[in-house]
Amino acid sequence: MNQALKVIFAGTPEFSVAPLQALIDSEHEVVAVYTQPDRPAGRGRKLTASPVKNLALQHDIPVFQPETLRNKDAQQALADLNADIMIVVAYGLILPKIVLDTPKFGCLNIHASLLPRWRGAAPIQRAIESGDSESGVTIMQMDVGLDTGDMLHKVHTPITSTDTAQSLHDRLSTLGAEALMQTLEKLQNQSLTPEKQDEALVTYAQKLSKAEAEIDWQQPAEVIVRKIQAFNPWPVAFTTFQEQPLRVLEASLADQALKHSDKESQPGLVVAVEKQGILIETGTSSIWLTQVQPAGKKAMSAYDFAQARQLLGHQF
Repeated sequence: MNQALKVIFAGTPEFSVAPLQALIDSEHEVVAVYTQPDRPAGRGRKLTASPVKNLALQHDIPVFQPETLRNKDAQQALADLNADIMIVVAYGLILPKIVLDTPKFGCLNIHASLLPRWRGAAPIQRAIESGDSESGVTIMQMDVGLDTGDMLHKVHTPITSTDTAQSLHDRLSTLGAEALMQTLEKLQNQSLTPEKQDEALVTYAQKLSKAEAEIDWQQPAEVIVRKIQAFNPWPVAFTTFQEQPLRVLEASLADQALKHSDKESQPGLVVAVEKQGILIETGTSSIWLTQVQPAGKKAMSAYDFAQARQLLGHQF
């Protein structure tokens, strides 16, 4: 049997939970968990622990929450753990070179894209928004650059026509856990073959902003639907109805038969309301809004939203 590894795990959001659970369930020893300091959350702005911290505490794993890893005390505390390897998954702090070099086998990162495509902050959302046919997970040996390290293991998954950022996020989190365990096994067997990233193929996944979530009905139908899916659950695509934001959670392309005729189209115009949803013209063809959320209310089917309102002929 291979020698079990002493592991430091660094992660913060829900995406990091499955990989940590996989390590806890394995023969490896998680000697410490690093996660972001508790942050105010919810309407009461109560200090809330990260999902990773909650899981660590359930298993009596020591938790470290430094504001930075750039000072000597934090670096010494990490070195004192005498770990073989550090696994980093959406941690949220920059790791200086001294930290990257501290564990025996360095630091590995689980990145939610097929590197070198979509380095950066929002790889899941940008892959959907751009119409990529597939996504995946890359296990990478970390260096001082932004997602620039050598690739150690990749797992692919198709992006389906119904995938949202949430559904792809959940799938990649599970795949990341599986890929991590396969990578650690290769590390133990000394069978890892690091692969350099091709700089000519690099793309960057810029951080999402609320400002870019507003729907431009002049855009092609496919672009609008991809944005709606990519921005669910955050920041959520929206349009305006009666001077209030109307969040659009789900939509789908209309049949090809519903493409515009030779008449001049009116992007944003509601042309039908049916059980299926609200049919709206775009810059090319029409799309169905199927689930929406009015300001201050819960999410509902677009058909239910339309029942109490005169939407036919309305211009969003």
